[in-house]
Amino acid sequence: MAARRTGGPCAGDGLLGRRREVEALGEWLDGARSGAGRLVLCAGEPGIGKTRLAQETAGIALAGGTTVAWGRCVEAEGSPAFWPWRQVLRSLGADADALLEGGAESAEDRFRAVDAVAEAVRAAAPAGGLVVVLDDVHWADEPSLLVLRHLAGQLAGAPVLVLATFRDVEPAGALARVLPDLVRTPAAERLDLRGFGLEEVRRQLERADASGAEAPAVLDLTAGNPLFVREVARAMADGTWRPDRPPATVLDLVRARLEQVSTGCRRLVHAAAVAGRDFPIPLVAAALGAEVGPCLAWADEAVGRGLLDAVGDGDYRFVHALTREAVRASLATADRVALHRALALALESGAAGDPAGHLAEIARHWSEVAPYDGAAPAAAWALRAADDAVRRLAFEEGVRLYRQALALGGGEAGDDGRCRTLVALGRAAHLAGDMAACAGAATAAADAARAAGDPALLAAAALVLPTTADPAVNAEAGRLCQQALAAFGDGGDAALKARLLAQQAHLAYYDGDQPGVEELSAAALGLARASGDAQALSDALHARKEACPGPAGLAERLALAAEMQALAARTDRARTAMWAELWRIEALVEQGDLAGAAEGLVRLRAAVDRVGGPVSAWHHDRAAACVAQAQGRYADAVALARRGFDRMQPAEPAPARGTWFAVLCAVAAHVGVPDDARPLVDRAFEPLPRYRNVAPLMRAHLLLCAGRPDEAAASYALAGPVDGWALPAFFTTPPLVVASLVTAAVGRLDDLAAILERLEPARGYHAAGDAVISFGPVELALGRGAAALGRLDQAADDLAVAAERADAAGARGFAAEARYHLAEALVARDGPGDRDRARREAAAADRQARALGMAAYVDRTAALLQRLGGAAGDVLSARELEVARLVAAGLTNRQIAERLVISGRTAQNHVQHILTKLGFTARSQIAAWTAGRNE
Repeated sequence: MAARRTGGPCAGDGLLGRRREVEALGEWLDGARSGAGRLVLCAGEPGIGKTRLAQETAGIALAGGTTVAWGRCVEAEGSPAFWPWRQVLRSLGADADALLEGGAESAEDRFRAVDAVAEAVRAAAPAGGLVVVLDDVHWADEPSLLVLRHLAGQLAGAPVLVLATFRDVEPAGALARVLPDLVRTPAAERLDLRGFGLEEVRRQLERADASGAEAPAVLDLTAGNPLFVREVARAMADGTWRPDRPPATVLDLVRARLEQVSTGCRRLVHAAAVAGRDFPIPLVAAALGAEVGPCLAWADEAVGRGLLDAVGDGDYRFVHALTREAVRASLATADRVALHRALALALESGAAGDPAGHLAEIARHWSEVAPYDGAAPAAAWALRAADDAVRRLAFEEGVRLYRQALALGGGEAGDDGRCRTLVALGRAAHLAGDMAACAGAATAAADAARAAGDPALLAAAALVLPTTADPAVNAEAGRLCQQALAAFGDGGDAALKARLLAQQAHLAYYDGDQPGVEELSAAALGLARASGDAQALSDALHARKEACPGPAGLAERLALAAEMQALAARTDRARTAMWAELWRIEALVEQGDLAGAAEGLVRLRAAVDRVGGPVSAWHHDRAAACVAQAQGRYADAVALARRGFDRMQPAEPAPARGTWFAVLCAVAAHVGVPDDARPLVDRAFEPLPRYRNVAPLMRAHLLLCAGRPDEAAASYALAGPVDGWALPAFFTTPPLVVASLVTAAVGRLDDLAAILERLEPARGYHAAGDAVISFGPVELALGRGAAALGRLDQAADDLAVAAERADAAGARGFAAEARYHLAEALVARDGPGDRDRARREAAAADRQARALGMAAYVDRTAALLQRLGGAAGDVLSARELEVARLVAAGLTNRQIAERLVISGRTAQNHVQHILTKLGFTARSQIAAWTAGRNE
């Protein structure tokens, strides 16, 4: 990110003192119009001219035919979620409510909305480009800043310039969390504004018909802050300037000017300052008990005095946030509290439209009244506003409002009411990603539930806490689940008990207690099925799926996927359908049914489209990348994995990075290390705790593919002793396969033997895990390992099986790999017929590798063929050559079967093997190849 700190005297500039800034923004605007989008972060102290610079930029853009959309953040709590983006979308003609509709089932739903808003802004950019101005983002809500961060990462190829202004005085809250990511964005530029110099101050005074001779004194007083200078100039003009008693701040000047207006105008400005920087006249009129007509006249007076600006349709705003702050600070406490009450009642009565659209604003006004005149209304409105905030995906705002309701008396009466509010608080904190707050709320809710003597509420409190990577949170979740189950005893709600047992199963899974997962998930599923409750069944199916990983659990996982699909059909829940399809694809890849998995991707795509959002789209991309990689479509696999990474990274960085890394490792085995993988080769990253052994094993494999065996051995050593590895139950086989390849290459043969023993139970299946990557038939790893150990008979048998199973699965790259290593094993064994057979296998491997672009193998297969004195034409067996000649003669599979007295299925298999070995896709290619051999 480039940073510029600008200012200083610039004669002849249209916007006083900001010519350099305007020129820089003009360059970025021209770049955006041509497709090189930018995020410009304009920072400075209050009054430095950030908004004025944004207005000048907007004017230049409009004059050049570029569309401009504004989104203004407000300083008062209570603005709707995504408020500045709602304004932007509305000005672009987009339906914000349609994009942001839907409840909050999980944290993923917010990222769905974030992605939808960012995409809508990009899509709305016309041919002449788009400028989006976000003013005062230091007041933005977290969802709005997440949209900005997400959009910033997509600007490089978009005709969009985003100009975001903010105060640089120690950014706090949400901006403090997001700003580091924004400034690191490649498309970001930072523009820091500073105060005017003496010449600029003199010119500003003269423009306001004030004496330029006072410039040195004014500069000393204001430090060149343009707003302060402007207010001093106005005071000089209206006679409120006192050189002998100069004001200390802008606030002093505003207060002095307020004394010059009429009583009615002063009352209106006072009420408006309590309402907010932007306000509608009908609301202020209702709060004052006045007619709209007189209020409009008073507002016009305030505009003339430089206190307000008219923004159209009866709406006004203070000329600057500092102006509003000055007016509000001038109010006596009793007057301020009375105005908060009046505004709350006016909003309740519908003076600003449907009260449902102003819940948080009403809650804010009542909270200001509460310390002086009772907390009940404030608590009730805070609770309503909190529920609405969570529904609108403003999770952090929901947390704040639930806490406010509890501090004001609990929201609902009694221990049971307090428990329900605490449960809602815990859920909001979970959705916001604040696990510490979630755990605290769950524990407090459980205490309230015990005091109320309600086991169902105790269960609800326990179910608030999710399973996480934090052992302390998981321990608390387990304790609460145990207490809730004990409170039910032998009876109780079957659905709630099923959900508690499912939660315990998840916790056992995170602890690596697979027997516990088996027992608890079975009990949960039995209760859930008996209860008939859809949520309980969904939770239990998820838990049970974790109980049957690997080849041994494959059949049950397919059955669970079918049951999940039936549940999705009954409930019409897209997310349920998505999980069902994912589970099925995972099982089919492990089973070696790549054709079935590819068909499942179509159904998964439909479910993902219904769910919406980047997280669900990532699930499709990772599964599609896995199938593509297994089928030898390496470029497709990398492109899909890259797209998935880009989608998932802003939402959940850890799984995004881990999956991307795994795909690159798998692809590297056949095509070499892609350029995208170079940073991962050169620098390790910190994995999630569950992958502490997996990560160094996978990186060792990547280093090996990069031709760095010494570093591969060092990375392998970081995984520790083989018998101490704690591999995730759902991702065990792929790490064992890469470990076998690494140990064979670096001479750790004792480890290799132990690893092959651990791989034996997976014989007959493909080395895949969780629809992330595949390393082909397990026999391929077993055969290569056996060859490295000198067990050549076993190697030849396993590698032959691996080639056949890879052919049957359509895993062409693994078929080529298996045939190459089979040829090497046969050459090493050198038994009767081995050399001729090796020549045929090497020729087949060479042809397949070249057809797929397997850069990691083509040189090896060519060298092996040269050593054997063979040629690509030796690829087919005698029977396959016979079938090829019949295909060339135009016979169908049925006719071939009749001619050779074999079954139709056998004839079909022969033709498929010929296509695979020759790297062809059509029978006509076989005919042409045969004709070429006969010439």
